[in-house]
Amino acid sequence: MRIPFEQLQAEFKRVLLSLNVTEEKAELCAAVFAENSRDGVYTHGLNRFPLFVEFIMEGLVKPDAEPTKEGSFGSLEQWNGNLGAGILNARFCMNRAIELAKENGIGCVAIKNTNHWMRAGTYGWQAAEAGMIGICFTNTIANLPPWGGLDPRLGNNPLVIAVPRKDGHVVLDMAISQYSVGKLKQYQSNNQELPLPGGYDNTGNLSTKAGDILESKRLLPIGFWKGSGLSLVLDLLATVLSKGNSTAKITQSEKESAVSQVFICIKPDNSEHTSNLIEEIIAYTKTSRPEHADGSVFYPGENTIKTRERSLKEGVLVDKKIWEIVCGL
Repeated sequence: MRIPFEQLQAEFKRVLLSLNVTEEKAELCAAVFAENSRDGVYTHGLNRFPLFVEFIMEGLVKPDAEPTKEGSFGSLEQWNGNLGAGILNARFCMNRAIELAKENGIGCVAIKNTNHWMRAGTYGWQAAEAGMIGICFTNTIANLPPWGGLDPRLGNNPLVIAVPRKDGHVVLDMAISQYSVGKLKQYQSNNQELPLPGGYDNTGNLSTKAGDILESKRLLPIGFWKGSGLSLVLDLLATVLSKGNSTAKITQSEKESAVSQVFICIKPDNSEHTSNLIEEIIAYTKTSRPEHADGSVFYPGENTIKTRERSLKEGVLVDKKIWEIVCGL
């Protein structure tokens, strides 16, 4: 079913206000949740909202908390999120990185003791809309086995790289597993097979069954051992730069809270020459023959824009069961 974007956002805000979240913060959080579903990232929009509410009620997310600065070294700042809402802390940190980049050409903000930021790409789009190249990443609870291992010891640490572009920003937003945990749960809920293997079943065989992969807890990292290594170094960087919790520490609590994140902005040369270089790369990429007769080659973020336009025109696609749960909160 589809519902108007404004109705979705208003319902999120209503629930948050009932939890004594301030008007301003409820408005910001509701907007991000609604925008995530609007752009097709349902796993971190409507579908994730009930868990966000649960974390507030359990005290794992403290919506009244404000980030506090703990250190600065030139273009690098370190902040403590004080267990505030991950959405609000992440927006704040990316704004700080943007301001530092405007002043110095580059800005890096690391934050500890924050919470899940929902769709990672939100903050790449934020940077690109400000005309900045944006890079951000986070560590998470252990939910990915290292290559050659059976037990989850790595976080499925999302990485975002965004490049501003006049005719549609390029925004890469990727988990370190072939499919994010949220996406696997979505396939499982819809009783759908994965298009490609996303992990292993309990017998050690590659599987396209989301439920079997979630049960075995053996997600397939992107690039096999390369994705495993990338997850490890992202955890190292997030932990070292923020002086916060590592995946190992986060996992001890058994609930994903008090994570560490990094936000980097670079001020690009916005000359015509730079724009032409970007267009050259995208245009050349699109000259590849499509795999299927009716297929196309897309750059990261291109389909997001198309989904956004359709959602605003026809309404946002929602899971009826989850929508009813939210309406009942």
